[in-house]
Amino acid sequence: QVQLVESGGGLVQPGGSLRLSCAASGRFFSISDMHWYRQAPGKQRELVAHITSGGSTNYADSVKGRFTISRDNTKNTVSLQMNSLKPEETDVYYCNAQLVIGSEGFGYWGQGTQVTVSS
Repeated sequence: QVQLVESGGGLVQPGGSLRLSCAASGRFFSISDMHWYRQAPGKQRELVAHITSGGSTNYADSVKGRFTISRDNTKNTVSLQMNSLKPEETDVYYCNAQLVIGSEGFGYWGQGTQVTVSS
């Protein structure tokens, strides 16, 4: 069974840092694109950062210069380093990955990890 498991959320003060990680497990051939999204209650899920299998990245304008997405293809993991966090970035953060199983690609989501930015 393929699954994505996130870790690293928690409570941090404004201006602080957190690092989120997401590990893919199960039977699959490869992982193509990986993403981090976030969602606040009553709002749509928002794309935060994206990384391709080759390491190319892009970010939401609101996080550029503060967040860094990275991946380790040998461990099937993706991480999100978040610096200078703001209270309005209190959300549930989700990992998403496109996994190749057989000859087809499938999108998978993690269960989400809560990030709370508060003093």
